[in-house]
Amino acid sequence: MPSYLQVENISKSYGPKVLFENISFNINEGDKIALIAPNGTGKSSLLSILAGKDTSDRGGEIKFLKNIVISFLEQETRLDPGRTILEEVISNVDPARTHRDSWDIEQDARQILSSLGLNNFDCRCASLSGGEAKRVALAGVLITNADFLVLDEPTNHLDLDAIEYLEDYLSKSRRTLFMVTHDRYFLDRVCNTILELDGGNLYTYKGNYQYYLEKRQERLEVASALNEKYRNIYRRELEWMRSTPCARTGKARYRENAFYDLQEKAAPIRETRQLAINLGSARLGRKIVNCRGVGFSYGDRPILKDFTYNFSQGEKIGIVGANGIGKSTFLNLLTGTLQPDEGVIDRGETIRFGYYRQEGMQFKEHQTVLEAVREIAEEARDAGGNPIAVTSFLQQFLFPVEMFNTHISRLSGGEKRRLYLLTVLMQRPNVLILDEPANDLDIVTLNVLENYLKDYAGNVIMVSHDRFFLDKIADHLFVFTGDGNVKDFVGTYSEYREYMQEKRRAEARAARAEKPAAAPREKPAPSQDKKKLSWKEQREKEQIEADLPKLEERKAALEEELSSGTLDIATLTAKSREIEQLINDIDAKELRWLELSLE
Repeated sequence: MPSYLQVENISKSYGPKVLFENISFNINEGDKIALIAPNGTGKSSLLSILAGKDTSDRGGEIKFLKNIVISFLEQETRLDPGRTILEEVISNVDPARTHRDSWDIEQDARQILSSLGLNNFDCRCASLSGGEAKRVALAGVLITNADFLVLDEPTNHLDLDAIEYLEDYLSKSRRTLFMVTHDRYFLDRVCNTILELDGGNLYTYKGNYQYYLEKRQERLEVASALNEKYRNIYRRELEWMRSTPCARTGKARYRENAFYDLQEKAAPIRETRQLAINLGSARLGRKIVNCRGVGFSYGDRPILKDFTYNFSQGEKIGIVGANGIGKSTFLNLLTGTLQPDEGVIDRGETIRFGYYRQEGMQFKEHQTVLEAVREIAEEARDAGGNPIAVTSFLQQFLFPVEMFNTHISRLSGGEKRRLYLLTVLMQRPNVLILDEPANDLDIVTLNVLENYLKDYAGNVIMVSHDRFFLDKIADHLFVFTGDGNVKDFVGTYSEYREYMQEKRRAEARAARAEKPAAAPREKPAPSQDKKKLSWKEQREKEQIEADLPKLEERKAALEEELSSGTLDIATLTAKSREIEQLINDIDAKELRWLELSLE
């Protein structure tokens, strides 16, 4: 495999803070690599250097393979405000290709935009929200013929359907991929290599996220054991240094030089700081929030219709649905930020909301970290009700003493989100309202937050597009289906997706069974409601109809082999993976066939 990218000895610091130093790595054709690191330790800086937006501090080299096409998705999107979103996406295509295949390219652009939840193709970029602009930029990356994609947090601002579309697209693509992401399911299913940036050093793990977790722990244990060995030798050599005359020659001089080398190796290894959340919540009475016949609309557009539900103590509810369908509006209704058009929302007297908003807290950029937190309170309380000084609390949230006087304007986006989370939790809420808590938080922070929420005594009501986060926390879901309707699904998000996929499979099978076997040459009666399939779509539909019986036949054969009881472990594992992929392919084809049939 040719090497697409070689990075040699690059470094980056901001003042006294060293992000990384003399790191080197290589990316080959076909690699799908994820970069993992805590927020503020250099992920986006590294991607900016690769994109040519920034430079290494002290030389180093970055070499891309000649003539490969590279496409970058940056965190900060830059769109032409005067273009429509369709024009903006198409503008990313090589002009020579646009001239030759303009019709197909426009169809591809429409399909990608729709899959990412953007259907108003004539909307001007100037009117887009930040999340919509990020999706347009992502569509512009996907439509290119780039050999190598570099993506910074590609799943941010996508709804669950769009994330799963992107996951499927990238996992099947032969393109080489280097990305930063906090979405663990996405990472696990798309990437085959993980690079970890830790303490300014880079470590490589050839495997998925689960493999990384195991091997990282092994690495830390080995480093700790080796350090302890050096420390034992160092103590012995230190006694020798203190007991031996200063004038040394020959062997003694060599031993003295070796002592100073050993002194560096025996220095206490940098401890991996762990976010700690040990906070209590205020007492919560039996009445939480009771909703009766609640309705709300924006003009003629219903967001909520006749919603009735009494929240119970200790519930942990996930809220899912397409972008723009009303999930954040629902949270604002529960907390009283908005008032319903009809119905009643009755809140318990003991409720203390902690509202983590999607847009974050509007910090005063000139303030220091310590000043911003002291504006909220001088102390917090732990789970036992004991006071915690603000300075200790900041350190628990990975803000060391040297960062207390850092101005807010100098923090990374992820550090600001972590500081915002701190300000919400330190107020000891008993009902936590979380609107997209996973956006811009690193994986380490998410893991600790999840463990805290699992044991949290109060209620959690959260909107999230992070499937791993939803599966770990929510015991049931409010599913916003559109037109103001909300369905209560008891179970995890993965169980809900499995239920929906089976439902779609059944609908597709039923639709195919009802398809008349007669006269393919007959022209159907013209319809004003049904769009005629293009030649390309008709061929795609016919190909799916030819493929599905073969896939079902292979699935049946695999099921028979797997149930035979004669396979060894290696073969069993391989065939289990094959049937899982086969089922996913059947689901995707059946759903696409249904979409084409309904056009």
